[in-house]
Amino acid sequence: MSGSPAVEVQGTVAAGFEAVKDAFVRNFEQRGERGAAVAVYRHGRKVADLWAGTRDVDGTEPWAVDTAQVVRSATKGVAAAVPLLLHQRGQIDLDAPVATYWPEFKANGKERALVRHLLSHRAGVPVLDRPLTPAEAADGISGPLAVADQAPAWEPGTDHGYHAQTYSWLVGELVKRVTGRTVGRWIAEEIARPLGLDFWVGLPADEAHRVGRVGPVEAPPLDGGALRVRPKRSVSEAYRDPASLTRRAFGAIDPLADENDPAYRAAELPASAGISTARALARCYAAMIGPVDGHRLFAPATLTLARTEESAGPDRVLVVNTRFGLGFMLHGSGAPLLAPGSFGHPGRGGSLGFADPESGIAFGYVTNGLQKGVTADPRAQALVRAVRSATA
Repeated sequence: MSGSPAVEVQGTVAAGFEAVKDAFVRNFEQRGERGAAVAVYRHGRKVADLWAGTRDVDGTEPWAVDTAQVVRSATKGVAAAVPLLLHQRGQIDLDAPVATYWPEFKANGKERALVRHLLSHRAGVPVLDRPLTPAEAADGISGPLAVADQAPAWEPGTDHGYHAQTYSWLVGELVKRVTGRTVGRWIAEEIARPLGLDFWVGLPADEAHRVGRVGPVEAPPLDGGALRVRPKRSVSEAYRDPASLTRRAFGAIDPLADENDPAYRAAELPASAGISTARALARCYAAMIGPVDGHRLFAPATLTLARTEESAGPDRVLVVNTRFGLGFMLHGSGAPLLAPGSFGHPGRGGSLGFADPESGIAFGYVTNGLQKGVTADPRAQALVRAVRSATA
């Protein structure tokens, strides 16, 4: 876009991955980026680590080497690693009823809901009959009580629909019942600390100074005045209809929380409120598929579980076709990743983390400018295409 100011990109890129830097620059010049970072690992080695723009979406202070941001549903992928690691350690049976660990959950027709149903968005409780306030959502008590008491929207295990907000309390309470630790503490002690990740579910007060302000931004029109692809009418209608599963699932917290509020950032909400650097997302996924500085998360059998399809087809919440493994979105038209074997999770508005075992690629992208869209942000996709070209 002519007339755009030159962006000063910080960081490093390895030989052969220069296309990632080029795409990153174009995101600022052509796609409305305000502040962002991208990191790529290959076979456990960092090959791209770039950042640019402003720390705050509405500010002027530069993005720093250690700037972190709210990554919304990209949190889900890291959180999904927790029950899988507990399974790997023999502490959770994926085919056991959830009520085995959390007896109250069997209420109102959920006695046949299995642990694997929680992770693959088949549990049938993406909505709450009474939405929670932001304070209730964050208190660690109201959410688990609400999903345990909720009657399912469909018989658990028979269909799938994205549990946009309720995933926080489903996974968080399961982990707490099994381990006695909150999911945020478990991630901090068992994943983030050993790997040296700047990733938090429940931001400590002494790290708050590193986190930028996020906010909505409009994507600019495409060059030449071309029209952007608009969502299908059925999707648009679902988001507008107050009675739809779509609107109710995203509205399980009402009113929407202020993502820049310190109280929200300190809450342990593994569906939506994780805070991360791009480097941490990429490094975490790298450790899921292989060793990183001597640390590996998933054994081969667990890696297979993570990316084996559990749910596929029309999503009762997102309305488009989606594919899920156990807690991870899988590559497909609804959530394009690097290749057919890739698994990970986007965050609504931009952020993305994933791994591709076949190529050895692990990817993390975070932004403070939240654009419309749930699973296929054009800035993230431009970076993914650049990685694909570098590994072809």
